[in-house]
Amino acid sequence: MPLEADRRVPYDWFDGRVPDSVDIDDEAYIESAFSFQECRAQAPHSIRIARGAHLYSATIFDIGERGRVEVGVCSMLNGARLICDERISIGSFATISWNVMFIDSYRVPTDPLLRRELLKRAGHAELLPRDRNATSAPIVIHDNVWIGFDVCVLPGVTIGEGAVVGARSVVVADVPAYFVVAGNPARPIRELERPRPDELPTP
Repeated sequence: MPLEADRRVPYDWFDGRVPDSVDIDDEAYIESAFSFQECRAQAPHSIRIARGAHLYSATIFDIGERGRVEVGVCSMLNGARLICDERISIGSFATISWNVMFIDSYRVPTDPLLRRELLKRAGHAELLPRDRNATSAPIVIHDNVWIGFDVCVLPGVTIGEGAVVGARSVVVADVPAYFVVAGNPARPIRELERPRPDELPTP
């Protein structure tokens, strides 16, 4: 679905525009520009949405100034939230259920005294000021991954090709390709049969 000349989404219920830092393929589906209202990425091409990807309006791109996000061919994000200060990469043919959280940065210090100082500075501000020194680590989601609802994926995690993450899991470590994981923290449940290469879709 091509954007309109002023970078509005056709037939959008939200009166807003898609930021210039976002590249959307003409064959991708974006339900609403509302998904990008918390996108503060500054560099061109910071967010890339590939052909056939579809993003529904409850999906939120909460992207920091230096954050980068890629959504692969024919992947679906149905109400996910991406909190990204470094990089989140989602491969092709991924199925991301509602209320999934991808967090590549905690944005507040782990030290409780430093958190107190941050909260003091917040005062009556609308948003808590971000700790610019907070550490971040990229999240990588490979092709053909299925992530169930209410899953939380934490900084530095890689989820291998064809893996399945059970609903309401907290993923704190890498997930092997073609494994089902579940729980808090997520642990391997069973290994899946790997398809033959000629059975996999071509991006």
